[in-house]
Amino acid sequence: MQLNKRTPCVGICSTTYGDLVCRGCKRFAHEIVQWNGYDATQQDAVRERLTRLRDEILEALLVCDEPGLLQAALSEAGLTDLAEKEGQYQLLRFMVRREQSLASSGLALSAGAVAQPGPSNQPTPELDTLHAMQLLDAESYRRAKAHYERNFKVPA
Repeated sequence: MQLNKRTPCVGICSTTYGDLVCRGCKRFAHEIVQWNGYDATQQDAVRERLTRLRDEILEALLVCDEPGLLQAALSEAGLTDLAEKEGQYQLLRFMVRREQSLASSGLALSAGAVAQPGPSNQPTPELDTLHAMQLLDAESYRRAKAHYERNFKVPA
């Protein structure tokens, strides 16, 4: 018997309020409505698109300054058996919950990442992981919305 994989839903559905792209999981409204009718191949295609999107953004957002520190942080969090970007994403989530800085894992925001507004225009070390997650979320939504508008939205 094959266990069903979880839905990508993160419990913050904005399609209820009329968004065509969910601000939570980044799926399109029609994917959310039809999810239970999708077969495993269709569901996997949606998951793969969302993962590819996230990984592309992580690639542009984070740089690894110290690979040894990154491996130690992944090991400490029990994430060494994951693919590279999946491990970095899960580590980022882990670090946000523990209010740890990116530097403690050998990671840093890339030069192209937008800094959090403030007097010094830089997030504090305790908030840089949260800031990185916020940047990831905002860019994921922006790209998912652009993809939807380019491929699905019918002009009025």
